[in-house]
Amino acid sequence: MSWHPQYRSSKFRHVYGKPASKEKCYDCVPITRNVHDNHFCAVNPHFIAVVTECAGGGAFLVIPIHQTGKLDPHYPKICGHKGNVLDIKWNPFNDFVIASCSEDATVKIWDIPKHLLTRNITTPKQELLGHVRRVGLIEWHPTANNILFSSGYDYKIMIWNLDSQEPVISNPVKILDVHKDVVLSMSFNTDGSLLATACRDRKIRLIDPRAGMVLQVASYKSHRVNKVLFLGNMKKLFSTGTSRWNNRQIALWDQNDLSVPLLEEDLDGSSGLLFPFYDSDTHMLYVVGKGDGNIRYYEISPEKPYLNYLMEYRSHLPQKGIGMMPKRGLEVSACEIFRFYKLIPTKSLIEPISMIVPRRSESYQEDIYPLTMGAHPALTAQEWLNGVNKGPVLVSLRPGSADLNSLPQFLEPEPLLKTKDLSQHWGGGRKTPPEDVQKPSAIEDSRKQMKVEEKLPKNEQVCLTNGFDVFECPPPKTENELLQMFYRQQDEIRHLRELVNQRDVQIKQLELELRNVCMDTGRY
Repeated sequence: MSWHPQYRSSKFRHVYGKPASKEKCYDCVPITRNVHDNHFCAVNPHFIAVVTECAGGGAFLVIPIHQTGKLDPHYPKICGHKGNVLDIKWNPFNDFVIASCSEDATVKIWDIPKHLLTRNITTPKQELLGHVRRVGLIEWHPTANNILFSSGYDYKIMIWNLDSQEPVISNPVKILDVHKDVVLSMSFNTDGSLLATACRDRKIRLIDPRAGMVLQVASYKSHRVNKVLFLGNMKKLFSTGTSRWNNRQIALWDQNDLSVPLLEEDLDGSSGLLFPFYDSDTHMLYVVGKGDGNIRYYEISPEKPYLNYLMEYRSHLPQKGIGMMPKRGLEVSACEIFRFYKLIPTKSLIEPISMIVPRRSESYQEDIYPLTMGAHPALTAQEWLNGVNKGPVLVSLRPGSADLNSLPQFLEPEPLLKTKDLSQHWGGGRKTPPEDVQKPSAIEDSRKQMKVEEKLPKNEQVCLTNGFDVFECPPPKTENELLQMFYRQQDEIRHLRELVNQRDVQIKQLELELRNVCMDTGRY
């Protein structure tokens, strides 16, 4: 009989939740009293949007993320819907575009100005008309630009391509009519090629959205599902719901076999819904209870027992809804790995809660901040509709770093020209001097240099030192800041040395290839 230790080694075992101080909360916010089971809040690094109470139609607020404290009672609203707003979601690739759906059976896309709002916004950028009953859920595609999914009480999921410049779109590119009841939850896998749904008929469906085919169905009788979530690249699904005895319950499923859950666990006897959130960078799972103040968090592992309980954040203030900040908006200097925005309607308050890994060092902690999803799409809408799958564009959260796709092109080994291609290019067996051979590579280098220069904004004075902006990062004032900048420069120097070494290796490879080609052409 094998013995399993009660505690397992994990860098996230001591993660704790830290509520923001009163000055950093959002006070006097008229949070909606709607009983619809949704988050009612959406957050990005620039704004926090929250569904609000409004007479005669539906509305929501968009507040700059740094504008904390008491909110002006006459603060402008986005109020173009004729019914209550049921869901809002920020575009993951444009922090100034938000989508909303409502009881008026419409989905609207809004442009949010970069300056402070001075008046109500009533005219949307685009309006999507296709559902015949109220629309309860919307989701943006995780990797393709301008692809939006909407689900209504007509039991249909509609896929919209927002690349169209028309203000009113009435024809979705695809309609998924595979459900027999209301869809309660939608979730994508990492590259957006699969869609998991939870339906009121208590079934989980795994769908290929472009083909419109149901790949698998889970109809486990002892688990009545409410919310379902893909666990990144773990090939697993996580669901929350209730048991036969109406206890709140969580379940873990194998993506390739939904007949029986891998794990099933009752939590408590409360009646509130459970909202799951997954951080694929740290493999941490957060379960937030609606109607209570608790946030349970677990660590997911690929082997048994799969779900490892870490701790629970407790508060006496119940939450009506919850928002989540994307990873690129976190404060890495404080070792913050997740941030919730808790809606407390009894106090008209939005309270940020930071999940923090306790560390003594103030330098950048690379082990808890792996490469994460950035704000650039990996695909265009048409590419995804044509069947292309691609994972998200990854970025580093290290201060001063850039997206991976904007690094110099010679980081990747360039494909070497084959002998046949070179001989055809030189016109049979005629010898060509080495200077002419090197011209194509020189042209490629100049093109790459031009691409890098085009990315810099025009008519803007930029002063860069070892990869970060001097005007954006002022000189260090304390010893810790000086050490942090020193370590950052050391990393930059090490990185540049690696690039130079890679370049030297590629030059030698090209020289050997050219020498072999010249010898082969000389024989003929």
